[in-house]
Amino acid sequence: MVKAGYVKQISKDKLDHSNSHIPLFSQDNIGKNLSLVESLREIAAEKQITLAQLAVGWILTKGEDIIPLIGARRVSQLQESLISLDVNLSVSNVKRIEQAIPEKEIAGGSFPNMKFRNGVVSKESL
Repeated sequence: MVKAGYVKQISKDKLDHSNSHIPLFSQDNIGKNLSLVESLREIAAEKQITLAQLAVGWILTKGEDIIPLIGARRVSQLQESLISLDVNLSVSNVKRIEQAIPEKEIAGGSFPNMKFRNGVVSKESL
């Protein structure tokens, strides 16, 4: 899943190097992944909600045993995300979201391939 708030802060040319070790955000993968996100932006715009609200709303459709984790640096970000509780996504909306970003089309994984030596992350894996 796309880290919703982070998407608007990055572009292919301006990659946040603190996350560049994550395959999903690597220079090789970011362009493809950002193009996939654009189709989600269209869906969010049609529903007159933000991309973050769409993402949290989608997670909320996945079952009561799944809880979205909302990261917010400011109260306004938390308030924006809480609006997601009022987002109603139909079955066709959910299908459209999932078709917009097929899992097999996402380039790179969410976690870096880390190597450990004596219980410590090796610098060579970052």
